[in-house]
Amino acid sequence: MIPNLDVIRPADAEETAGAFAAAMLREDGPTALILTRQNVPAQDSSTVSERRQGVLKGGYIAKKESGDLKLILLATGSELQHAMGAAEQIGDGVRVVSLPCFERFERQSADYIESVLPSTCTARVAVEAGVSSTWGKYVGLTGKTVCIDRFGISAPGDTVMAELGMTADNVAQVAKTLI
Repeated sequence: MIPNLDVIRPADAEETAGAFAAAMLREDGPTALILTRQNVPAQDSSTVSERRQGVLKGGYIAKKESGDLKLILLATGSELQHAMGAAEQIGDGVRVVSLPCFERFERQSADYIESVLPSTCTARVAVEAGVSSTWGKYVGLTGKTVCIDRFGISAPGDTVMAELGMTADNVAQVAKTLI
């Protein structure tokens, strides 16, 4: 691991623009941009400005819950689309948080972090086509992860993602076990 490295995994074009801005504005250490080659849909649940500012902070509410908060879905990079799809399936009370950069998010004030990830909501599911070990501090002891803790497979992108459980349907199924 490189000390003081910000790793930014943007979800789509708008987050990528925010990631480039974050990298150019950072003067106290290196930044790595981890981009996908997948064809990902643009997310339109928040404004362009909110999304870009959210990336600068490392994380933000990509979709605010309607009604009382009962579940938080967290995602990074191209997996944000699956969290958003799962939230639509589950319905009211589901918040989606995009966390493109853990390092930047953890440098925010305690008040900001609490506003995005309120400690009163422990039903949490993290989604990433990567290892689950980095998500423990965000999902807690009662949360779950939809991640890949093994070597991947070779096939067309959609086939691989479905085979490895990286779908809105699977995320929704896992999340429903918590609520």
